[in-house]
Amino acid sequence: MTSSVFEYLSAVRRRRGAGYLTLLDPDRLDPDELDERAALCAEAGADAILIGTSLMFSARNAACFERVRARVDVPVISFPGSASQVVPTADAILFLSLVSGRNPELLIGEHVKAAPLLREYGVEAIPTGYMLVQSGTLTSVEFMSDTRPIPRAKVDIAMAHALAAEYLGMKLVYLETGSGADASVPDEMVRAVVGCVSVPVIVGGGIRDPETARAKVAAGASFVVTGSVVEDDHRRLREISEAVHGGV
Repeated sequence: MTSSVFEYLSAVRRRRGAGYLTLLDPDRLDPDELDERAALCAEAGADAILIGTSLMFSARNAACFERVRARVDVPVISFPGSASQVVPTADAILFLSLVSGRNPELLIGEHVKAAPLLREYGVEAIPTGYMLVQSGTLTSVEFMSDTRPIPRAKVDIAMAHALAAEYLGMKLVYLETGSGADASVPDEMVRAVVGCVSVPVIVGGGIRDPETARAKVAAGASFVVTGSVVEDDHRRLREISEAVHGGV
């Protein structure tokens, strides 16, 4: 692995055209299941494992990261719902600022709480502009964040928010419809956002098949994320991985 997780992800993007990330929910899986799913995802071709949830019912979050890191040879990255989910056992953390919303706690409040811990733990923070896009259903992240998503047809609004994230110094822009979403981020929106920023764009939510995953890459996505819908289906994981990587 290179000297940082962000450099590793950048190298994956350069080498393979796009990267494939899988998101595991520690609230939904017990530690043994989390280990097994992570190993399955890595074996199927995932370039990194994200672990995170909108809530946190377990006190074993740090131990979960430690166990998963021992099972896979790809980075294990925290995808936190709040500062309380910061752990010293992650390879890195997506330091998410929900720039599509106007909830000050998710723009800066939780970050102030998390920053001293990250410094003490020495966990790599990757500043990420997180943008929630209308999905067709009320998702957990929309409910818990108390924010309104960007309307699916308002491409210009998405572009403006992504530009603001880049100008604020974010290293990544993450377009997301949320776990369990009825629909993924529209390809037109992905294409427009990619065309107006110079930072890598991640797309997640509502991606259930290789065709949808490939469409996001064709629209310019640097990374595609899938979640619980496919995490236990090795064949579909492999098919999505191959679709994202384009056979490279």
